[in-house]
Amino acid sequence: MSGTDGSGVVLIGLDDTDHVDHACTTEHFQRLLSRLERDIDGFFVVERRLVRLWPFAPTRTRGNAALSAVCELGPGGEAALVEVNRICEEFIHSLSEEIDTHYPREGGQPDPCLVVSTVDLPEDWYWQAVRREVSRKNRVSNLPDSVTIHSINSQPKGLIGATSAIAWKPNENATWELIAWRQPARIRTPRDILDSSISEMSERFTGTFANRDPTTGRGMIMPRTNCPVLYGVRGDSPEELRAAHRFLQEREDVEECSSWAIHRTNQVSDDHLQGYRSGVIVSSPKEVQGGHSSVRIWDGESTQTLVAFAESGPVNSTLRGAQAGDLVDWLGLRSPNGEVHLERFRLTQTAPRISTRPFCCAKAMRSAGKGQGLRCTICGEKATKAWLARKVNPTREFQGWVEPSVANRRHLARPLARGLPKAAKPQV
Repeated sequence: MSGTDGSGVVLIGLDDTDHVDHACTTEHFQRLLSRLERDIDGFFVVERRLVRLWPFAPTRTRGNAALSAVCELGPGGEAALVEVNRICEEFIHSLSEEIDTHYPREGGQPDPCLVVSTVDLPEDWYWQAVRREVSRKNRVSNLPDSVTIHSINSQPKGLIGATSAIAWKPNENATWELIAWRQPARIRTPRDILDSSISEMSERFTGTFANRDPTTGRGMIMPRTNCPVLYGVRGDSPEELRAAHRFLQEREDVEECSSWAIHRTNQVSDDHLQGYRSGVIVSSPKEVQGGHSSVRIWDGESTQTLVAFAESGPVNSTLRGAQAGDLVDWLGLRSPNGEVHLERFRLTQTAPRISTRPFCCAKAMRSAGKGQGLRCTICGEKATKAWLARKVNPTREFQGWVEPSVANRRHLARPLARGLPKAAKPQV
């Protein structure tokens, strides 16, 4: 593998350096890459990448993101590669001291891993990690000899994320995110970004997305934690992200950042899913404490449980409005307990709904008493006790495909407004 000018290319991956109350892997990676560019003559970061991985991973970090970078070594060749590994080793030792000194032990400490590779890693490694749990032992045993691991422990938790980020091959579903970091002195203070500035940015730069929650008006580009990130703006092109960033930084009502960088990402790609499925509901919806709902469905091969959490909003309400006999389509992720957690849902054909008693004299007939059927309260006409059924138009009454609000979607979930990705076809 070589660069366009004949110089060597190196791939660097990093994962699992942050804590729920301290630091951020993106900022650690920014520190490392900045030092490599500063200290190694001709070293250049060609592209940064940020990938979200399987949301149910037992040792996942916040948002389960991992990072990688495609870098040119410059004219130094093998000597530059040696220097890269030396700086990476120093970085890991420094990070270890930072963890021991500053990271609270509550909530579990990180187990970081830096991977340096001069060869492409199998793309299948990414697809494994974005769709299911991966064994660290198997990943370690299959590493090429040309890969160097820098870590605190022998089999670090961050190994899977770091190698998977390197293995990712961006495709037409890839998007971009510009991350800006805070001035060190301002970390752990409230972020100075007015919601009005985010609204105006969204209106001016229509290629950006997920900036605000339209149901609450709340800005979504700022984290709600003590991490060093000032904001992250997502979009369809690096050029528009740079323009949006300049717009924010030129305003007096937006805090000045210390540095920033653009990452290519797999966010809103639906890579964690394997296409939508169809089936028939075979049970009435069940609602548990907290507002979560579930139904049993038959997909032609087996019976499964679909779950819609209260936070999923329209998905939850549509599921609760379904009944046995309805035909449905869904996109969701199978959890470790076998349930499917819905991300999008659609009623395609509905069974008739029971709506009212038969009518007589322009009024609904009433029960005449136990075992006595129905009776008209005006003329006294009697009828067998029954309910009338009505047909339901699922497209009109249930609005077709529904999804959670933008604030309650997974990072990987593709919004309906962007259309179903090419890979999201019915499974057979």
